[in-house]
Amino acid sequence: MEIQQISRADILDILFDGRNKDYGAYQLRKTYNKRLTRALAGMASICLLLIGGYTLAGRSHANVKPLDNPTDVILTDAPKEKEKVIIPPVVPKTPPPQVAMIRNTIPRVVPNDQVKPEDVPPPDDDMDKMKIGTANQKGADFDGTPGPPTNGTGAGAVIEAPKHDEEDTKIWTKVEIESFYPAGMPAWLRFVSKNFHVPEEAIANNAGGTVIVQFVVDKEGNVSDVHAVEGPQELRAEAERVIKKSGKWTAAVQNGAKVNSYKRQPITVKIDSE
Repeated sequence: MEIQQISRADILDILFDGRNKDYGAYQLRKTYNKRLTRALAGMASICLLLIGGYTLAGRSHANVKPLDNPTDVILTDAPKEKEKVIIPPVVPKTPPPQVAMIRNTIPRVVPNDQVKPEDVPPPDDDMDKMKIGTANQKGADFDGTPGPPTNGTGAGAVIEAPKHDEEDTKIWTKVEIESFYPAGMPAWLRFVSKNFHVPEEAIANNAGGTVIVQFVVDKEGNVSDVHAVEGPQELRAEAERVIKKSGKWTAAVQNGAKVNSYKRQPITVKIDSE
């Protein structure tokens, strides 16, 4: 396009100068205003039709006349059946049998005329059939079977045995956060390099490699049950010794709490043949 024609040319002609105007993009932009005008006109026509329809429908409802004699209908709730309340029978509690009991007292030496009748102990044969308690009471002979503690009136309170939590003794094989050596890997490498002594047998046989040591780290970080499960035989005993000497570890964590867990720690030894 020549420079003199730019001032009189349309913006689309400038954009598509030297391009294929038969392609769809030029035609779409050229006819955009016409298509937009038609769409707005069509939408306005539809809105007018809807408004007119609602207006006519409202007028038709206004011309409806009510009935001359309307009948009043009163709705009431259907009668409810009375629910039958079943009262479970009361099962009487059978109190435990009352056992003969003698009060545990500290013996005192007093004159005979000062001895009270209630303080006189029963014969030895009768005492074998009684239970030591806090008060004297009559009842069945005591057969030696331990029962609930009593308060002296025969009424006992049952004390449950403490429950044993399995989580305290369980050893986890997979945990959310594994146990690790305190201060991280650099501290562990320094400890191994300082304390691991390569056996003469391993040097003679050039038995280098990686030893896998499995052990248990409890909730307090103590190490136990140390066994080398993989690696050269010449290095296993020394690897176990180093793990046992490593002190306390940081315990594993499962569900936000410290737990006992298994740990598999590799120790790699390289032996130079020269």
